[in-house]
Amino acid sequence: MKKTIYLLNIGQYAPELTALTYPHIGYYANKIGAETYVIDTRKFPEWDVSYEKLQIYELAQQRGDEWAIYIDSDALVHPELPDVTELLPMDTVAHNGADFAPIRWKYDKYFRRDGRNIGSCNWFTVASFWCFDLWKPLDIGPEEAVSNINLTVPERSFMKPSHLVDDYALSRNIARYGLKFKTLQQLWQEGNILNADFFFHQYTIELEEKISRVRATIERWKI
Repeated sequence: MKKTIYLLNIGQYAPELTALTYPHIGYYANKIGAETYVIDTRKFPEWDVSYEKLQIYELAQQRGDEWAIYIDSDALVHPELPDVTELLPMDTVAHNGADFAPIRWKYDKYFRRDGRNIGSCNWFTVASFWCFDLWKPLDIGPEEAVSNINLTVPERSFMKPSHLVDDYALSRNIARYGLKFKTLQQLWQEGNILNADFFFHQYTIELEEKISRVRATIERWKI
């Protein structure tokens, strides 16, 4: 069963941070029998760089993946993280968690028809080849897509709406294609794994603090 863990790293993102996170992602890939693939060139230059994650739609098919996993480069993965592909049905996609979509996005007919109000948190994402439409590029342009994104109050001070365009795109695809969805937190509950602590990921802090907190987490986890 071919599995690939995709990483986005264009322009050598934060090498001091990835020196901490990539070895643990690599360990996880080896543990579950997955290859890693770094997306390091742009295909959608008219979009925010975060949209380059949607290259997975074609890459996963070209590479013959049965499972594709996306992990943000600033995410720290605990070595005891289970193989999510053994827990997730092939007809279901997953994130670590989810947002309440009406806070995040302006709705269109797909969100309204779907009615589940799923807001994608696309820093850890899993889908089988049955569900690669999750990463399908949008049928609308950058200006229209970005106009549909609403930042939360804390986000307004440090990011532009365009930075969340990948979250918006995956949320819309979940709604548009009626993709079944679970969070990893739901999977842990189903497995009776309470208070699971498999990740450190915090996007609302500056890089130096993020590096410091990743180091502290590695020490706390004793890995």
